Amino acid sequence: MNSQLLVLASTSIYRSELLKRLQIPFVTAAPNVDETPLTGESARATSVRLAQLKARAVASDYPDALIIGSDQVALLGAEQLGKPMNHDNAVRQLQNMRGKTTRFYTALTLYNSKTGNMQTEVAENDVTLRELSDAEIEAYLLKEQPYHCAGSAKSEGLGIALMSSMRGDDPNALVGLPLILLLAMLRNENLTPF
Repeated sequence: MNSQLLVLASTSIYRSELLKRLQIPFVTAAPNVDETPLTGESARATSVRLAQLKARAVASDYPDALIIGSDQVALLGAEQLGKPMNHDNAVRQLQNMRGKTTRFYTALTLYNSKTGNMQTEVAENDVTLRELSDAEIEAYLLKEQPYHCAGSAKSEGLGIALMSSMRGDDPNALVGLPLILLLAMLRNENLTPF
């Protein structure tokens, strides 16, 4: 059994809540990285780069740890959708997404800061929204205020009411942390919940 400290390089309460399900003690650390996509970078590549960057960003503070970095980027057609950050941006995102399918790329990195070993995988989820009215969008946003969520909706909350379908290998990935992939990575580092 690995005795290294497990570190979640994220201040997201959603990722923290998901990680608690595994019943493995961990600490959180703020990675403080610029999440702006690079010019010409694909949504998948952005998510991978940022997940790795977040894990590495806290490594100097945790030189003997298993560090989890995760990032999610939504792609609607050719447009990357980030966190809306405010009400008006969220309204625009949901108006553009209604009746369409958006792909969510959730990249996950597990970085062993002692050995330098880095594992990275990407979970993909496709989410199709119903043909929402402007009134439904407004009512949802006022109730849940998902302004720090890529795609402006929380599938683990009331946002599920906006959706007509969801497809993917791990429903946890849509919330922000693909637990199935994470458990496989942790096993590779000899750390398991039981």
